[in-house]
Amino acid sequence: MIKTSALNKSFNLLLIVLLSIALHSCGANSGAARSSYQSTTVSYYANKFNEKKTASGDVYRHSKMTAAHKTLSFGTKVEIINTENSKKVLVTINDRGPLKSGRAFDLSQGAFKKIGNLNDGILKVKYKVLR
Repeated sequence: MIKTSALNKSFNLLLIVLLSIALHSCGANSGAARSSYQSTTVSYYANKFNEKKTASGDVYRHSKMTAAHKTLSFGTKVEIINTENSKKVLVTINDRGPLKSGRAFDLSQGAFKKIGNLNDGILKVKYKVLR
């Protein structure tokens, strides 16, 4: 016959194991979602914005590898890949935008040039938030 205290200890151990598995799987899923790529289109800043302050307080410069996003925290690093030529760039979010619906980012001209031609104006990309 099993004593009640031994049964309680077994139940508590089983409960701890199940909770540990559940917590671990939740963490693994959030990491997987964060590491997956999403698709969007991007454009770049017009010349009139060069040397102007961004929403973060940084001064925008065409040559920097920066971008605007509506909600990502300032300082967030994002990998952006042109889906047509597989060229990639790492940008830091330092501004808010874009204002055009359907676009997730406005890139600095320097970042845009790394993955495409300014004459294109808009690029189809995939992106991943890194940190």
